[in-house]
Amino acid sequence: MKTVRYRDPSTNEVHLGIVGDDQDGVYSVTKQVPDWTEPLAMWRALRMLEIPYRTAHERFSQGTRLSLKELVHQHRLLCPAICSEVWASGVTYERSRQARNEESEAEDTIYDKVYTAVRPELFFKATYQRVIPSGGPLGLRSDSQWMIPEPELTLVISDRGDIVGWTLGNDVSSRDIEGENPLYLPQAKIFRGNCALGPVLLWNTGEEQPKRWTITLAIDRGGKRVVEGSVSLEEFRRDFRELVEYLMHDNVVFDGTALMTGTGIVPPNDFSLQSGDVVRIGADAIGELTNVVG
Repeated sequence: MKTVRYRDPSTNEVHLGIVGDDQDGVYSVTKQVPDWTEPLAMWRALRMLEIPYRTAHERFSQGTRLSLKELVHQHRLLCPAICSEVWASGVTYERSRQARNEESEAEDTIYDKVYTAVRPELFFKATYQRVIPSGGPLGLRSDSQWMIPEPELTLVISDRGDIVGWTLGNDVSSRDIEGENPLYLPQAKIFRGNCALGPVLLWNTGEEQPKRWTITLAIDRGGKRVVEGSVSLEEFRRDFRELVEYLMHDNVVFDGTALMTGTGIVPPNDFSLQSGDVVRIGADAIGELTNVVG
């Protein structure tokens, strides 16, 4: 089951929508249950009432049909959940470990150590106000010469650590600032337009098999494909529950918190994002997160 949050084309009000079986039709849940404008409210209600997800999908896939593609084109899509906070994890793929070592000016191999350590790397990425939805503009740091997108499968969790579902994320990063000194990580990661999430929330029904998914990246510049890559989740060396447990440890976690799980796709070292680039991050199970660099 997939849901989206969007602004209604007629009223501009925020709605929660169910994505139909054709993967493009969107049906408002909010028109049927006004209190449900956010997926975590719907998730808790379905759990309390013990309503199967398939039953909910069939029940709410009715009424006026909107097009998901049109909502993206019209810039009406919102972040798929109200993520009060977005956190991220790093060095969870071999390619990420290699890239971090390549960019680093540090003499020791701190990224090798975190790659094999029991404790994962976790860092704060964004607040909800900073998150860009699919179709929105990404930002670049004016003091960086080496900016890249980082395509990541992203968990949406409850305040008790339940994995409610998955979406796609773009952890836009400055490789030169981070590489200069690991203590500059917050500056390399947190800036205007630094984080995109979407397009949908794929709910965790217990039947999904993320390890079989493939994450893709494509970057177009001037109408030409300049970067392309993919990575199988089988190469992900951590466990989702492990990342969630470390995030929850002695920490206050809010409903709808997003947790990016790291990237396994890194553009060539001579590539840097430019204004006007179109960044597409995809996974067949979820869809495509598309943003233009502003």
